[in-house]
Amino acid sequence: MARDDEDMTGATTAPSGPELTGARTLSNYIGGEWREPIAEATQESRNPATGELLAQVPLSGAADVDAAARAAREAFPGWRATSPLKRARAVFALRDLLDAHRDELARIVTTDMGKTLADAAGEVGRGIESTEAACAAPHMLKGDTLEGVASGLDVEMVRQPVGVIGAITPFNFPAMIPLWFLPYAVVCGNTFVLKPSEADPLTSARLFELIDGAAIFPPGVVNLVHGGRDAVGALLDHPQVDGISFVGSAATARIVYTRAAESGKRVQALGGAKNAMTLMPDADPDLMLNGVLGSAFGAAGQRCLAGSIAVLVGTEAEQDLTRDLLLEGAGRLRVGDGADAGTDVCPLVTPAARERVVGEIERAEAEGAEVVLDGRRDPGPGGALLGPTIVDRAAPGSRVLTEEIFGPVLTLLRVPDLDTALARINESPYGNASSIFTSSGGAAREYRYGVEAGMVGVNVGVAAPVAWFPFSGWKASLDGDLPSNGADAFEFYTRKKVVTARWA
Repeated sequence: MARDDEDMTGATTAPSGPELTGARTLSNYIGGEWREPIAEATQESRNPATGELLAQVPLSGAADVDAAARAAREAFPGWRATSPLKRARAVFALRDLLDAHRDELARIVTTDMGKTLADAAGEVGRGIESTEAACAAPHMLKGDTLEGVASGLDVEMVRQPVGVIGAITPFNFPAMIPLWFLPYAVVCGNTFVLKPSEADPLTSARLFELIDGAAIFPPGVVNLVHGGRDAVGALLDHPQVDGISFVGSAATARIVYTRAAESGKRVQALGGAKNAMTLMPDADPDLMLNGVLGSAFGAAGQRCLAGSIAVLVGTEAEQDLTRDLLLEGAGRLRVGDGADAGTDVCPLVTPAARERVVGEIERAEAEGAEVVLDGRRDPGPGGALLGPTIVDRAAPGSRVLTEEIFGPVLTLLRVPDLDTALARINESPYGNASSIFTSSGGAAREYRYGVEAGMVGVNVGVAAPVAWFPFSGWKASLDGDLPSNGADAFEFYTRKKVVTARWA
């Protein structure tokens, strides 16, 4: 789902809350107030395009997490007793607040994470969409009744909140993914502790400043703790935390799922991906090109739905035509600061992330793959720029074909027909998303039926479902039965209680 190498996964000081600019130390938000972290260690957050120091991020530890978890536990009985209608109205107020500040939030995403303004605006919009979907709680939380199941006997099923929910979110969607979790969790009657990525925490800091200023929720219902590995471990182990929502790499998702489950928690852990896009010879060239380039190189490939493999179907001559079309289109993309309106490919989140991706390209090259488009150029003032890179004829089983690179790298896989394409794609241990580009309804139908992925695009490069449907990865892309968003979110954040009653 996301590579967050900075954590286990993953100018104002208190009490006045965070601001956008200035190298200040961030504060935690616990029990309805801004608090100085107990932990003294910090980590820098820098603009990946310019290298500008934006903030010092506290690396909170177990004591800070304990304070947040206890505040959430203390607030839980009163919030649970609040009617679903009033909770939904609070989330509606959050939706209006987000909408009023959507441009500001998008600018913070671009400044702190790096993605283009258009991409950041789309991310914020998707977060607002999730918040809107959560407002359906009064309907979605209804139970079931079977009257007279036996003589004088009635059975009723009701939904009740889980308790305290901890959320651990990655760097690549600092606005959207926290809003996959927070609105649904609290509207179901739970209280909430967010641990955002320490790589780009300013969006979450601003979100909580807005919530605090508007007094939308009672103290302790929503809490924010900055930190890295220690904060994650403390959330997973804390006895007052009842559920965990996580997005990150597949390996970390498995660790999170296992460790949290061992302490008796309900867990949804959305993991990594290796998404393939199948390009049929009959695909519309413009539709295919725009879809593939946006999927592979948008947000510098730092998306769990990024298409990182292009499966070229047909004869070798047809495959070469498709390859040349991709090379020409990718070669025209402009690499630069996400704040520049002309930028197509933004920086990676940190120079270390760029270095890691460059290492993967070098490894593929050393194993005999052809780097037919090389993006290893000037890394820019922030040290994180990497241009679109296309790799052809990689050896079977090589990492560039099998593992999530999480950068602007597209690997070409050549196959003779659709059946072979499906067989090769389904060999992957991941099953997050896959797309096909074709003008044949029969090919599209065969693909959507046979591909082993939870989200499928037909002539769509990024198969992101709207929030009323689940974000439904398969296989190693999801640990746990219930993903985020849609009806599944209401399922995850509630427990079912069945009451069997007989009256004389």
